[in-house]
Amino acid sequence: MSQVKDIVDVTTTGISAETYLPDAEKILSGKPKQNVWNSFSSSDEKFHVGIWDAQAGEWAISYSEEEFCLILEGESVISDKDGHQKTVKAGDQFVIPAGFEGTWSVPSYCKKIYVIYEA
Repeated sequence: MSQVKDIVDVTTTGISAETYLPDAEKILSGKPKQNVWNSFSSSDEKFHVGIWDAQAGEWAISYSEEEFCLILEGESVISDKDGHQKTVKAGDQFVIPAGFEGTWSVPSYCKKIYVIYEA
């Protein structure tokens, strides 16, 4: 049985960031350095929750997972393969479905909470 002490805060405090760049062949512009502070992963490694941020740049994306996002700071422009765009800013909440392909662009900076489920 779980207790209050088992509740996990979604924070960057006390968590080491994983810092990385997208694979070189996926980067379309800029040098979009990214950080992930993963607060929680399920025992089966299919469910993850944490905080992500990125510097300016654009890269190709291909989702095998479902992802809920809550933008905390800055903005991003998400484009699909047909060129349709969605701009997301601080306060926006949305889900990217598995199978989505396109690009993710960060004009200057973006920070979000992510909740990922990969079947």
